Amino acid sequence: MKTEKHVEQVLDARALLGEGPLWDDRRGLLYWVDIEAGSVHSYDPVSGEDNVVDLGRRVGCLALRASGGLLAGVEGGIGALKLPSGEFRLLANPEAERPRNRFNDGKCGPAGRFWAGTMSMDREEGAGSLYCLEPDLSIRRVLSGVTTSNGLAWSKDARIVYYIDTRTRAVSAFDFDPEAGTLANRRELIRVPDELGRPDGMCIDAQGLLWIAMFGGGRITRWQPRDGSLAAEFAVPAPRVTSCCFGGPNLETLYITTARFGLSDAELKQYPLSGGLFRLVPGVRGAAVPRFAG
Repeated sequence: MKTEKHVEQVLDARALLGEGPLWDDRRGLLYWVDIEAGSVHSYDPVSGEDNVVDLGRRVGCLALRASGGLLAGVEGGIGALKLPSGEFRLLANPEAERPRNRFNDGKCGPAGRFWAGTMSMDREEGAGSLYCLEPDLSIRRVLSGVTTSNGLAWSKDARIVYYIDTRTRAVSAFDFDPEAGTLANRRELIRVPDELGRPDGMCIDAQGLLWIAMFGGGRITRWQPRDGSLAAEFAVPAPRVTSCCFGGPNLETLYITTARFGLSDAELKQYPLSGGLFRLVPGVRGAAVPRFAG
């Protein structure tokens, strides 16, 4: 089902574990992270310049703040991040008793809340959780028993939240109360076949279809949540595809992150673009992601 549309590399970043792409419509920049390097990148698609800030700790995800600056989910909690200075201030650490856990993927949802999940750096099954950081900076656990907390997306009417725990090889759907910020009635929406890879980061387009990065599958995929069917897939010249987001003018470009961490010398020779930043113009627009209200 791979289509003729072409995925092209825009930055030969050679990231160990590129992740967390986030479009800033005010500044026209794409933020993304290299988790294992502990770095936050600011990519300007007009100039091609990519500025890097070292946080000195693993960093899994980012979110824009309505008041300016960013949130960063890191090894050791969630904090406020200023760029380009790299100034970081810890706001919450709900797993201080689990020093071998770190935050992985996260995203702002309706009402300006920040949702982010954790995972064990020792790959301990069920050791992670999904958290919600409120605009008043209080934090609560909304889901436990997670192994690798990954992609998040909300339906256009904000009544359904889509969620990936990579270990399950599935996309779950929850009924969502946008006012209370609560989840209910979990069900399996999409079951990902083994040959496609493992579901990782995720975003949603303006038509309500889900875009999912396939780690180990060398592709980006588009799914219809109404019936869980695969609508399209696009080959990426790197096997470890990690995440995606829409950006650019009118949110018409899909940016894609990849990783080279854990690949053998032979695999790196076969896939030399691994760890690069890619883009695809798929012919559909993305859905805007809210800013954190705190």
